Amino acid sequence: MIDLRNKLGIIFGVANKRSIAWAAAQALAEAGARLALTYQNERLRENVEELAQSLAGSITMQCDVTRPEEVAQTFARVREEFGRLDFLIHSIAYAPREALEGEYLQTSREAFLTALEISAYSLTELARAAAPLMTDGGSIVTMTYYGAEKVVPHYNVMGVAKAALEASTRYLAAELGQRNIRVNAISAGPIQTLAARGIGNLTTMLKHHAERAPLRRNVEAREVAHTALFLCSALSSGITGEVIHVDCGYNIMAF
Repeated sequence: MIDLRNKLGIIFGVANKRSIAWAAAQALAEAGARLALTYQNERLRENVEELAQSLAGSITMQCDVTRPEEVAQTFARVREEFGRLDFLIHSIAYAPREALEGEYLQTSREAFLTALEISAYSLTELARAAAPLMTDGGSIVTMTYYGAEKVVPHYNVMGVAKAALEASTRYLAAELGQRNIRVNAISAGPIQTLAARGIGNLTTMLKHHAERAPLRRNVEAREVAHTALFLCSALSSGITGEVIHVDCGYNIMAF
């Protein structure tokens, strides 16, 4: 059993009980970690605060990663409440709905910049803010998807953003390693989350994945969460800069 008692972490991306970020929060809290959870805006505040009530000692904060002042306020609060950080979970992605329909060729400049800022640049932004608090080293974990490697119909600009996210994972790992901070990505199979519902043809994607994956099923959020737990623990102390697939083996199949 993984023991994270006396460990402190922050999780970005909790929206509701179906969020991968929430599954990670539950797994980390069950291992004994104390958590800070962020929500994007006032609309999500009630959901996240209600969920956080089940996690002993947790705190919640609003943090829209497109607002630098909110990022600064978030980490100032973490410093005040926790004093340090041991891990950070980045589970944030967004692209305008119209950019996830039709042809990638038709992606607007605005949609492209929005997707890259929120889905990829935010990891760098948050890592920069978190690193000074990781005084004893730490672990940063982000969430990606196979669409970063291969063309997935309707994933469009999100595939490009996830490719940038995976490259950022490697560059951050190289730079932060000297501080004993590890940076890794989990490439999860498709899961019915709030964010995933914005992708056209999600039902078809899930069906195809379950038919082709070696385990003949779709991955569950708790399985992704358990991998995040591993990556935030000392058991993964020698792993950094990696993209770990948690997709029931789908990525190994050619046909």
